[in-house]
Amino acid sequence: MDRKDFVRARKYIDVSVGQSLRIMRELQELSQNELAGLTGIPQSTISAIENDRVNLGLERAKVLPRALRCHPAVIVFPGWDVAAETAA
Repeated sequence: MDRKDFVRARKYIDVSVGQSLRIMRELQELSQNELAGLTGIPQSTISAIENDRVNLGLERAKVLPRALRCHPAVIVFPGWDVAAETAA
């Protein structure tokens, strides 16, 4: 497939940071307790993040993606459209 044949996927829903975390955790078939064990973050805090009651925070934004084996941007910036926004 040539780059000119690329068609951007349609965006169907907006995903919050917490929802992104839950999606990544569930894709890895991990429970909140298992993720807590991998990260040292209490299960109650993981639940609060997933339910958007607690902000992710810098330290957790480093630890959680490492445990989930994904790039931090997948969790921290789930709705960022690189083509529409600049980092300036």
